[in-house]
Amino acid sequence: MDNVFYILSIMSELKYSPKRRTGNLGEDIAELFLAGCGYKIIDRNYLKKFGEIDIIVEISDTIRFIEVKSIVTRERNNGDCAIVSRDVSQNSFTKDDFEIKVTQETSEDSDEYLPEDNVTYFKQRKLLRTIETYILEKNLDDNQEWQIDVITVKIDFLNKTATIKHIENVIFEASR
Repeated sequence: MDNVFYILSIMSELKYSPKRRTGNLGEDIAELFLAGCGYKIIDRNYLKKFGEIDIIVEISDTIRFIEVKSIVTRERNNGDCAIVSRDVSQNSFTKDDFEIKVTQETSEDSDEYLPEDNVTYFKQRKLLRTIETYILEKNLDDNQEWQIDVITVKIDFLNKTATIKHIENVIFEASR
């Protein structure tokens, strides 16, 4: 009987792709960060057929819709490139295993790829439509203040760190 439970446990872990497990871990870390900064977590993974809102929080009477973008870094350690298997890493760590760092770096600071670059125009349109649906479904007051934030999480399994960048009140080309 224990073997059956073990197999079912492994199968439930494998139901998500490595990319999705990275995203889930990044969202867990972002939620921990937000709660630690005094945000009230209202909802998580609000899903509609046309889009998803990763995290919904409230602070100072303002609803914030948070889009989380996560990547796994492959930092150099002692001159050798750290090779970390995403599959092994995902099953070996939880959000509680990481030291969280906050950064203010901007895209001008570096030529490297930044996770927020994945918030494309198409993704923005889907996000705005999902937010509009959330507001209507939850019967929020027309005067309710809200904004969109983007949180990037760079996960470094080798050093057990997660670097977070919180970009507040993102204004997309498409108007609200």
